[in-house]
Amino acid sequence: MHCPPWLAVVAGLLGFALVQLPFHPAADADEKAPVRKASGLEKREPWTTSKVVGSPEPPPPYELIRTYPKVRFDDPIEITAVPGKKAWLVAERKGNVFAFDADPATAEKKLVLEAKHGVYGLALHPKFAENGYLYTSGEYGGKRADDGCRIIRYTVDRATMTADPATAKLIFTWPNGGHTGGCVRFGPDGHLYLSTGDGSGIADSNLYGQDLSVLMGKILRIDVDNPDAGKGYRVPPDNPFVNLAGARGETWAYGLRQCWKIGFDTATGDLWAGEVGQDLWEMVYRIEKGGNYGWSVMEGNHPFRPERKKGPTPILKPVVEHSHTEARSLTAGFVYHGSRLPELKGSYVYGDFDTGRVWGLRYDRDKKAVRDHAELATSRLRIVAWGQDAAGEVVTLDFVTGGVYELRKRPPVANVPPFPRKLSETGLFADTAKHQPMRGLIPYSVNSELWSDGATKERFLAIPGEAKIEYETVLYPQGAPGAKPGWKFPDGTILVKTFSLETEPGKSRRLETRLLVAQRYGGTEEYGDQVWDGYTYIWNDAQTDANLAVATGVDREFTIKTPAGERKQKWHFPSRAECAGCHTMAAKYALGVTTGQMNRDHNYNGVVANQLATLEHIGLFDRKLPAAPEKLEKIADYKDKSADLDARARGYLHANCSHCHRKWGGGNAEFQLLSSLKLEETGTLGVKPGQGAFDLKDPHLLVPGEPDRSMIHHRMTRTGLGRMPHIASNVVDAEGEKLIRDWIAAMKK
Repeated sequence: MHCPPWLAVVAGLLGFALVQLPFHPAADADEKAPVRKASGLEKREPWTTSKVVGSPEPPPPYELIRTYPKVRFDDPIEITAVPGKKAWLVAERKGNVFAFDADPATAEKKLVLEAKHGVYGLALHPKFAENGYLYTSGEYGGKRADDGCRIIRYTVDRATMTADPATAKLIFTWPNGGHTGGCVRFGPDGHLYLSTGDGSGIADSNLYGQDLSVLMGKILRIDVDNPDAGKGYRVPPDNPFVNLAGARGETWAYGLRQCWKIGFDTATGDLWAGEVGQDLWEMVYRIEKGGNYGWSVMEGNHPFRPERKKGPTPILKPVVEHSHTEARSLTAGFVYHGSRLPELKGSYVYGDFDTGRVWGLRYDRDKKAVRDHAELATSRLRIVAWGQDAAGEVVTLDFVTGGVYELRKRPPVANVPPFPRKLSETGLFADTAKHQPMRGLIPYSVNSELWSDGATKERFLAIPGEAKIEYETVLYPQGAPGAKPGWKFPDGTILVKTFSLETEPGKSRRLETRLLVAQRYGGTEEYGDQVWDGYTYIWNDAQTDANLAVATGVDREFTIKTPAGERKQKWHFPSRAECAGCHTMAAKYALGVTTGQMNRDHNYNGVVANQLATLEHIGLFDRKLPAAPEKLEKIADYKDKSADLDARARGYLHANCSHCHRKWGGGNAEFQLLSSLKLEETGTLGVKPGQGAFDLKDPHLLVPGEPDRSMIHHRMTRTGLGRMPHIASNVVDAEGEKLIRDWIAAMKK
């Protein structure tokens, strides 16, 4: 049934969403216009029908448990065992290096080195017990330069385990900018290996991957024990390209985009690397001498820019690859040779920074084939590095909590009910075909919506029983500029969102209903006391029910009829792992159910009221609001053209970008788009983009008065390569793009 014209006018004046209409009986000619009240609901009705428990997949056999609860680091980037000691070293990105005892009962961090430069990698000389040599790799000075990244050697006093910065000795340099790699490892041959990125950040725009005349896009091998005169190293004479005219002799392997971490098998000497892909794939490589791994002609096994010039040696295939539906930033690990988990002995263990998942595989060197490749654990960690001790045990670092974790067997769970495979089985809807929610579900709307390729959304909040929301108690991680406290939700809370797409004028179809399910754990925020799991239910063509999507997600194409003709639109139903890419700890998990987003009027079946006041009135919060809603934070509705242009634009960027583009949010660019920050505090004005120019002339992130030189605007206009947002969208938001263009054009130069 179509909406009466008069109701559309009222909706525009009052600011409530017509999208709420399908949840309630259709309006008729005698129905009264919505009325305003102090609360949209008179009382709370408990929701008691949830069937969403457990998991649709069997749980993986292991879990990651924090091993050293008293030890925490800020932006940790690397962990390595100390030769000859039962101790670990951890490097922080800002330059500090700490030691701590390997015994959790006595572990306390102690400052070893306070470097005056950024750190990406850390390695100790194989004869560290004799010479005390500690090597750091990282960015130096911040400005782009041919020597902007450096390997620097420091000498550690083994008695005190401290290093004087004055002992610094420059060993090696390579250019910074874009992907720079930076992992350093000593091989079994005693030489130092270094991974470098392609330097461009996007699509290998400098064509370095297949170019042997440059250091970028490579794994390098240098001799630091027998340096040439006046240098900190020499090129080993048995390196594969020493005698090739024009090639950099330091090169050991090439055709690599960004091997964030590399590591040697202590039993075989094999070198393993985790390759961070670009468009669709993540790769695990077993690195061979002189190997060409295809970038940027290939992305793993798949053509990327096949027309580009290839290097002089054949392209080798990955050992395994993961699509971006399950991994988005691989962190290479080690082959396990410990005794604590004997069933894993000989397995290469690695993880993913974005999704927190961990896998293991065994590799048959004779057959050059993989066997026993399986997921070992799931987590909400940002796995930034792996470490291995002398006994072959492995640990991992979490970038957000700053903690050190280890794999442990997951205890068995008995009597788990089956997970609902249909939306009608979840206990969320009284009549699924009519999309009528169960008693106790609370409809809600947000001030600034995430763009979803033209789809409309219907939202519900499902809080079990009489449980309450802890109002603005989620604080961790602290020290993030502009980040507001989040709401902490009871165990079993479900955020429900149904997406509908207009397939022809006046006719829509439901595409999917997404559930975001909260689970509470013991401990503190810092240790990860809550996780959120995402599930997608795909509506059938009859629009009577929806089926649970497979874990890896799926794409479908729909025909859209318009007065101008027909077009095809691809819709991506997300994988389980993809939800964690946006609903992160740094973003306080629930993006739309926050004070700033919920502080607005909503139409509760004919009664218009402020949502915060309504939730307080029915007793859903654990405390009274600190002030009246009109005095609390409110993100601007960017669709409200009567509102201030700056507030609208900042609201749009907040909704669509700030879950990644904030401190610790996972975005790999150093700027922030929270609307709570002043524009000059966002790191966008006059700042050059770090991921390539995209053929723009002298671009910056934001250039006041010049949208055509502003990269933030330009990335919104793209589809495919370089699009922002890079997930959850395949269609340009024309109105949003115009809003940001007008905003930049109106800025004073």
